[in-house]
Amino acid sequence: MTDPSHTQAHARDVLRQFIDTHFDSQVQTLAQLVQCPSDNPPGDCAPHAEVAARLLEGMDLVVERHAVPAEFAQQHGMRSVTNLIVRERFGDGPVIALNAHGDVVPPGAGWTGSPYSGEVRDGWLYGRGAAVSKSDFTTYAFALRALKQLHASGTPLAGTVELHLTYDEETGGMTGPGWILSQGLSRPDYVISAAFSHHVVVAHNGCLHLEVILRGKSAHAARPETGADAIEAAAALLPALYRYRDQLVDRPSKTPGIALPTMVVGLIEGGINTNVVADTLSLRIDRRIVPEESPEAVEAELRQVIEDACAALAGISVEIRQILLARPFVPAPGAAEFSALMCREATQVMGKPVTTIGVPLYTDARLYSEAGIPTVMYGAGPESLLEANGHRADERVPLDELRKATLVVAHTLLHLMALPKETR
Repeated sequence: MTDPSHTQAHARDVLRQFIDTHFDSQVQTLAQLVQCPSDNPPGDCAPHAEVAARLLEGMDLVVERHAVPAEFAQQHGMRSVTNLIVRERFGDGPVIALNAHGDVVPPGAGWTGSPYSGEVRDGWLYGRGAAVSKSDFTTYAFALRALKQLHASGTPLAGTVELHLTYDEETGGMTGPGWILSQGLSRPDYVISAAFSHHVVVAHNGCLHLEVILRGKSAHAARPETGADAIEAAAALLPALYRYRDQLVDRPSKTPGIALPTMVVGLIEGGINTNVVADTLSLRIDRRIVPEESPEAVEAELRQVIEDACAALAGISVEIRQILLARPFVPAPGAAEFSALMCREATQVMGKPVTTIGVPLYTDARLYSEAGIPTVMYGAGPESLLEANGHRADERVPLDELRKATLVVAHTLLHLMALPKETR
């Protein structure tokens, strides 16, 4: 009788050898993905999806291209979206989806090189999207390729691995994973979603974006009393908003890695000309929602703060519009066992304890978890997002962590697909 522990050790050796042997190719693939811009905004991401699809097809993976209807994409702030799905069936068993997003925030200023260089310096690969999350296109693709090699060598596997490569995480995910799930294109049993450090992320904040439009009446600057000044109205609203923000310190989250709810006024636009009383001013608010909060209650509360602050302003009307509501990511049933497995595998490969945490960002992972699918976030990255310069100049990913994360994902897939169903 074959010793199961020996079989597992042999399988892990095959996975490691494949990943090590093909690591230069993995780095080159990541560089090519970084070198193709996919900034969001403007969100014209179909061209990048085609580049990614051709790279995957060059690895003998079968790629499904799912174009999102233009009108629906535009409703969600995108110009073009093509989602990519790869399905590799090894036998009867669980379906595990690996989700990463290819849209990135615009590069901004302050880079020491081109934001689209994909160059390697001192063991790090630099470029916009290197960490968030084009790196995990390759983490997941090369983990899948290693599993294919293992299966081809005679190791039986029970299950299906899917790659869900999507393009609207920066605008909420509704044309990415939201579209895949709502259209019935996939219904996985487990999901690993892109991350940006080597922790296992099991919770994150939600996010509410509100647009507030203050409408007054224009007037000549020589006769300002004949108008109603929308900018002056904002001078009454902003202190009320910041008083509300300061009160959020009394609502700490109990989730490790997440501190407090936050609120930022991130954008203000208004006025006609220097010599005209402003008839309109708009501002946008970002309110982060910790896992313990109700998104509906947060929105109602913030709307009330705005309405109360403006109620006594003569000649001013207020319009409040929801731009985005992303719910917090909280564990779905069955996620605790899944995250514990991922922590064990990561701890073994990394050679140091890897634990679960929450993060104050919001991501596509929440959409799978909302659908009741056990979901964890894990991928390539250093100790923290700050080290990776995520969303900042000189974004980067450490190549050693990229290799290790690929091995962790491959080991986790092996575990989920190599055991009888009753022991999973």
